[in-house]
Amino acid sequence: MAHKRSGGGLTTAQQAAKFLGVSVLAGVVLAGIALPAAGALGLSAKGTAAGFNDLPGELKAPPLSQASKILDANGGLIATVYSRDRTVIPITQMSPNILNALVDIEDARFYEHGALDVKGILRALSNNASDGSTQGASTLTQQYVKNVFVEEAGDDATKVAQATQQTVGRKIKEMKYAIQVEKELGKKKILENYLNITFFGEQAYGIQAASQRYFSTDASKLTLPQAAMLAGLVQSPSLYDPIADAQQAIDRRNVVLTRMAQLKDITPAQEAAAKKAPLALKVSSPKNGCITAVNGAGFFCDYVRETFLQNAAFGKTKEERAKTWDIGGLTIKTTLDPKAQASLLSSVNKHVYKTDVIAAADTMVQPGTGKIVAMGQSKPYGFGKNETQINYSVNMDMGNSGGFQNGSTFKPITAAAALEAGYKPAQAYPSPYQTTYPDVTTCSGQTLHSTAHTQNEMPTEVGPYAMPDALKHSINTYFLALEHDIGLCPIMKMADKLGFGRADGKPLREGASLTLGVNEVSPLTVASTYAAFANRGVYCTPIAIEAVTSPAGKALPVPKSICSRAMSQQTADTLNTMLKGVVDDGTGTAANLPDRDTAGKTGTTDDRLDAWFAGFTPNLASAVWMGDPGGHGEKHRKEMSNITIGPKHFYGGVQGADGPAPIWQAAMSGALDGVPPESFVTVPLNAPDPKKQNPPATPGDTTTPPAAGDGKNHGGHGHHGGATTMGNTGAPITGAPVTGGGATNEGAANQGTTSGSTAGTTTGTTAGTAGTTNAGTTAGGSPNPFPSLPGLTTGGTGQNGP
Repeated sequence: MAHKRSGGGLTTAQQAAKFLGVSVLAGVVLAGIALPAAGALGLSAKGTAAGFNDLPGELKAPPLSQASKILDANGGLIATVYSRDRTVIPITQMSPNILNALVDIEDARFYEHGALDVKGILRALSNNASDGSTQGASTLTQQYVKNVFVEEAGDDATKVAQATQQTVGRKIKEMKYAIQVEKELGKKKILENYLNITFFGEQAYGIQAASQRYFSTDASKLTLPQAAMLAGLVQSPSLYDPIADAQQAIDRRNVVLTRMAQLKDITPAQEAAAKKAPLALKVSSPKNGCITAVNGAGFFCDYVRETFLQNAAFGKTKEERAKTWDIGGLTIKTTLDPKAQASLLSSVNKHVYKTDVIAAADTMVQPGTGKIVAMGQSKPYGFGKNETQINYSVNMDMGNSGGFQNGSTFKPITAAAALEAGYKPAQAYPSPYQTTYPDVTTCSGQTLHSTAHTQNEMPTEVGPYAMPDALKHSINTYFLALEHDIGLCPIMKMADKLGFGRADGKPLREGASLTLGVNEVSPLTVASTYAAFANRGVYCTPIAIEAVTSPAGKALPVPKSICSRAMSQQTADTLNTMLKGVVDDGTGTAANLPDRDTAGKTGTTDDRLDAWFAGFTPNLASAVWMGDPGGHGEKHRKEMSNITIGPKHFYGGVQGADGPAPIWQAAMSGALDGVPPESFVTVPLNAPDPKKQNPPATPGDTTTPPAAGDGKNHGGHGHHGGATTMGNTGAPITGAPVTGGGATNEGAANQGTTSGSTAGTTTGTTAGTAGTTNAGTTAGGSPNPFPSLPGLTTGGTGQNGP
């Protein structure tokens, strides 16, 4: 808020009040200032002022609000943020021209009088009484005290009005504190403080900010004409604003120069030359806030601000943190890598235009440290057309985004939970093209039933599949079967260990579709989860701030990344080996980085509303989202089918493989340029292709979803069924019955039949030598669309299918 002195004349009533005020003050001064009985001076009226000696004896000047600097990891400036654009400097960095000009025009006897100028008060009293003028009597010290009150009031309009009100009481209070300040600080320090605190207009507080605003120079380099103009602004920054009225500013500047010549601080020749000089403004626009961030880092800058305001490391209460931020003067070094940020922004803007309805967002996280090294999106940070202040990369509480369904990028979490539970990459399922959602049990023990069905991307995607190929080709029906067998709870717990939560802060929705990525999440969350994969199973909470320095140069505590193991190294290495295959020759080939180990997963949601690619190298993890963010007046989000995005038209619809993956690849290539490549720790998967070993049964049964209540059932669709493992194939294998207790049965020679409960028993028999497969039957007598594979037990308690 701009605090201005009045530039206009006073009314008759105001003049009378001022006359009375100066008269009273003169009485105080002439009486020796600290008279024990204020009543003798006519000051006994409590409405006017408390007894002079009863006023508090100490002026507690608040820290001056200054600009804070947000820096990238290399020390480069991202943005300057402030509630007051001010840079406090010592008097030794102020030009003698401004020191002389200010004193001469505001308080010519500054070095001669004490805190109060008796002659000035008497002169003002006499002039105001004789000719009706409104000459003031405040010394620079008194003006400084008033500015302290204004600074303390902050942006509270009521408090500012109280700090500047023209009353005898305020004047007396001002005088009392001026005496104290004069005694404690001395003239030189008072002048320094005054020039740092006072308002010069155009959002500039203090002489350094004013020098930069009007002349784009430092206070130490101010010329005589520049200094005279700035000194003239103090009386009324709005009236003498050189940007609004150049001639008014010149006239006021020349008044200052005349006064300086009268007081012999400059020669007549200097005065004449300075008056002939043009204003020669070189205005620097105010650069406040994240909207001025360089390198497209406005959203990251805003995330840093929210981190500061919300994290207890920077203050116990919200109010305490906000006050520290507003006071400013901080130097905040962040984790942002300018090279990675530039690469991210270049790739995003190349593939998705800001004018597109569809948007894209990308976030990069360093494995092992949690450092956010880049963050950006196609819609720029701002208030204009095709701009937004919603940060699509982060959660609701940090950027006002509700997140987006992440589709199949969730499947690696299910795979990790399965591996931790003892399942092997060779785990295979029939994986038909379509299937009804299986019954699942929540962590609370509730069984969820659905009659809905889902399918794989292509009708040709029919199993059997083992885990590596199911990840490579993103087979939905495989992961529903795997999810059912291991149960929802281990998956939910794995997601929690990986920091994977909803963008709105609510708990993940449990259900059979959990593994297909139906929860709305943020790119930062997904990138941090995938960074844990790259870090061989250790999850680190994301951080954006590395160091904070106070105005005094003191290091402040900052929040640290908290790292914890989410899965074993063996699980992580196995998962990474499989996800490397996704990029090598699966759905993620468009993201492959030449000469560098790369792993990741595509994701595409129903109706092509959201598309993802999340991936990582041993050095860096990143998640790219693409979709319609909403909020542009349409009732429904736009589907990404038969649509032009950036320079490309997508005829068949956007998928994670062809929309986000190329963005990810280009962004990561630039971010890792010059970084030595590292290799994953890979492990043998021992997962032969089950299609080559055992052809799928009855192709006709794999393309039609089972009808509800027809008795058809996948043998693994019991409650907490045992793990499915490969058995020996020398003879028919009969597995022992598996009940709902979750026992695991390994197939052995002469054992190959798994029986569930009588209500929906599924039997799959194998003639090991002939390699033929029985379609399997249920108690209802109908064919089973999920027959057991040769040499494979499907575990779990059979139930009537949905």
